[in-house]
Amino acid sequence: MLKFALFGNVYQHEKSSAIRLLLEVLHQHNAQIFIDEEYFNFLHHSGLVEDGEVQTFTGSHFEADFAISMGGDGTLLRTASRVGRKQTPIIGVNMGRLGFLADVSAADIKAGIDAVSEGDYSLEDRSVILVETNGEPIQGSPCALNDVAILKRDTASMISIRTSINGEYLTTYQADGLIASTPTGSTAYSLSNGGPIIVPRTGVLLLTPVAPHSLNVRPIVIPDTSQIEVTVSSRSHTFLVGIDGRSSKLPEGTTLRLRRAPYVARIVKRSGTRYFATLREKLMWGADVR
Repeated sequence: MLKFALFGNVYQHEKSSAIRLLLEVLHQHNAQIFIDEEYFNFLHHSGLVEDGEVQTFTGSHFEADFAISMGGDGTLLRTASRVGRKQTPIIGVNMGRLGFLADVSAADIKAGIDAVSEGDYSLEDRSVILVETNGEPIQGSPCALNDVAILKRDTASMISIRTSINGEYLTTYQADGLIASTPTGSTAYSLSNGGPIIVPRTGVLLLTPVAPHSLNVRPIVIPDTSQIEVTVSSRSHTFLVGIDGRSSKLPEGTTLRLRRAPYVARIVKRSGTRYFATLREKLMWGADVR
């Protein structure tokens, strides 16, 4: 009997429209179903789940064979932060738009769960960035599957980001921010700032400046065995650090240390899924829009 922990989007009803189908398929497989309490309350209020139909949990207090993310890639990132060191394999059901990570469509839910139940899938281990500080701790999970963004808080001026790699000084970025991303996150915020696409499981980290003052400053790729250390100066005396979109305010002068986490995020992929085919489809390479 397989155990599934369900996470979902609690803000948009349309991103949970397929939950009934998912629950019916899981019941057909005699699975044990656990739903994140906040998500359950949202579904129950919407009339999509009945009392006593499933069990609930809070935080990371669950034990499951698989975690299921109902939403888009943002929901899957939040699911990965909750799974953390458990390394529970994550199935992403895409109810959003792009869906690089969450690649099971609503129409494919039955086929996807059937395949998982039959063992017809593969697991992709994706590296995660761990963030540590020399002062005020970061609220929530300190790990990012996609990226860590160090950003200015106000709209008036740039921030200075002194950056070292393995103790060796690299440069001081004068910019709106700096993005440290995994290969998984290279197709996210970094890409929109001119960073390169990096194939997952390549074993590197990527540093991409956000609107740098100097046009000579370019993205740089480094081994993921490196430790990145940054110290920020700002006219507002504070700055933001965004970990997979979860933002915290930190005081100027805080030193951040970024390195590969000692664990991975495990993403379930259906048999036959190919990365470059997904890349062509999502980015519409070769599509003539005339």
